[in-house]
Amino acid sequence: MANGQWYPPEWPDRIRALARGTLTPVTPRRAATVMLLRDTGTGPAVHMLRRRVSMAFAGGAYAYPGGGVDPRDDDRDIRWAGPTRAWWADRLGVDETAAQAIVCAAVRETYEEAGVLLAGPAPDTVMGDTTGADWEADRAALVARELSFAEFLDRRGLVLRSDLLGAWTRWITPEFEPRRYDTFFFVAALPEGQRTRNASTEADRTVWIPPAEAAAGYDRGELLMMPPTIATLRQLTPYASAAQALAVAPGRDLTPVLATARLEGGEIVLSWPGHDEFTKHVPTGHVPTTQTGRTHA
Repeated sequence: MANGQWYPPEWPDRIRALARGTLTPVTPRRAATVMLLRDTGTGPAVHMLRRRVSMAFAGGAYAYPGGGVDPRDDDRDIRWAGPTRAWWADRLGVDETAAQAIVCAAVRETYEEAGVLLAGPAPDTVMGDTTGADWEADRAALVARELSFAEFLDRRGLVLRSDLLGAWTRWITPEFEPRRYDTFFFVAALPEGQRTRNASTEADRTVWIPPAEAAAGYDRGELLMMPPTIATLRQLTPYASAAQALAVAPGRDLTPVLATARLEGGEIVLSWPGHDEFTKHVPTGHVPTTQTGRTHA
């Protein structure tokens, strides 16, 4: 039975090159992604976007709003609410400068790609409406990197609400991938009065969907996803509300998950530690795929 695991057909060749020593891993870039939750009458739904099929990386796959860290947010004096930078540094396993940039990336990317802003005019407030031509102009400037997030907050007189985020997990792109990210996954609840929209140029569709329903779609082969996405969806299914998921986030293990590949007999064995469902045994000569890059389990 086919599931929806995204698997590029060029991976076996790259894995063999890595094993031969002819492929040098690139250094992963730090990134952040946010699982935005909204309560419904039957439990929380998560906001997901579908990457355009034309995208070079994971085209057609469902994912969460997210993207790379902007170095300009490293050491600016940002108005900040919630846990201190030192607390976040300890939680994320990085220094304080990197912690600020990662949290900024999480909040900025949620605004850029979903139109939702986890910030407010005071430490105990959050914006209720981010629509309108002036907001859209600032969002477009952020996307174009004409404006840093720190400058955006300062211009608007806003306080970043780090207390609205919960660090959930951390995944690092495999060493054989040409585009590598060290990605921190966060959870957050949709602020009252705000609404999501498809603001991303990289997505052709957005949905609010219960995590269990999205996971079932993946299992049926109907929804294409990368391992971190389906893994986090399964982790969210036990919680009856966004508040419950946020409450457990501080105690979650952030040890990075990094795929490993080894040659075993006539196969390449690809595995993600702690996530046996993604293990693939790939014949060294070929890899069976569908047109979307899915493998047959």
